[in-house]
Amino acid sequence: MSEITLSSAVRNNLLSLQSTANSLASTQERLATGLKVNSALDDPTSFFTAASLNSRAGDLNRLLDSVGLAVQTLQAADDGISAITKLVENAQATARQAQQSTASTAVVNSTVDHSSTGDLGANTTITDGDTFTVKVGSASAVTITIADTETINDVATSLSAVANVKATVVSGKLRIEATNGEDLTLAEGTNSPLAALGLTAATTTGTVNTSRSTLATQFDSLRTQINQLAADAGFNGNNLLNGDSLSVIFNEDGSSTLSITGVTFNAAGLGVSASTDSFQDDASITAALGELDTAISTLRQQASTFGSNLSVVEVRQDFTKNLINTLETGAANLTIADTNEEGANLLALQTRQQLSSVALSLASQADQNVLRLF
Repeated sequence: MSEITLSSAVRNNLLSLQSTANSLASTQERLATGLKVNSALDDPTSFFTAASLNSRAGDLNRLLDSVGLAVQTLQAADDGISAITKLVENAQATARQAQQSTASTAVVNSTVDHSSTGDLGANTTITDGDTFTVKVGSASAVTITIADTETINDVATSLSAVANVKATVVSGKLRIEATNGEDLTLAEGTNSPLAALGLTAATTTGTVNTSRSTLATQFDSLRTQINQLAADAGFNGNNLLNGDSLSVIFNEDGSSTLSITGVTFNAAGLGVSASTDSFQDDASITAALGELDTAISTLRQQASTFGSNLSVVEVRQDFTKNLINTLETGAANLTIADTNEEGANLLALQTRQQLSSVALSLASQADQNVLRLF
């Protein structure tokens, strides 16, 4: 109040006491909040720098959740590949077991030795253009045409070109078999050449190997399990083994990413076909084993690719965690108060406040001495 006049000593002590009270209030706030910068008024540069660092740390922390989901998605795909590989290996074992079982076939052996005759037309009644037919099961009959300049080996080659028929020459004699276990029928055509070849127009009954049929059923069941397992290898709605892809974002502005291309690893995608002819034909088993070998190679290669991707994502995950810690530590260094220092300041300010009160009292006593004159 301007109408009140204070002596210079009283005013100086009063100002000192007010300054100490302000400092004391500021120190108490720092101790209460643990921060030396509580608002932009305390230190604008430190306050806004710390806010920026904390904001980036928060953005990265939210991205860290999606990176964690990506890790689990890749892990699920890797687990799926491991399980599918085991199923493919089981299918391999099943096919090999079928291969070890003797195939049941309809076999016809010629009775004439053609090893020394050379051209069939020269030493037999075979004439150019003679024909006969061969039929397997319910399939259509196929006509075999013979030239008089052919050898018995040429006839075997023509027969082997027929589906499910295998023909070989053993010690000059023609051997014909139906490789799928069905009936084999030979019939005369033009000029009836079968007799000259040492064969008979007849139907030879084939028998089905039940062991092979059972193993073929097991093989197809394993193939179905591969399809189901590939469909179940997803995580959080994303299945890298069922054609889905994955994009992982590593920084807050989206400039650092990793794109992971999914695959289709059901039986068809791996090139594993269903069994044919109930595995009665050795050739069908051999073909199945070839497909399974290729499938295992593909699975191992893709497992390596996913493993490399997983390693990258995990490295970036650890890096992001460390970066968040660095950002938050930097922000804390700018704003967090040193409680030991602030505690010492509080004690000093309390002492100063008490001394200032004493000094103010002494200064006012000088003014009170004037009253003694009255």
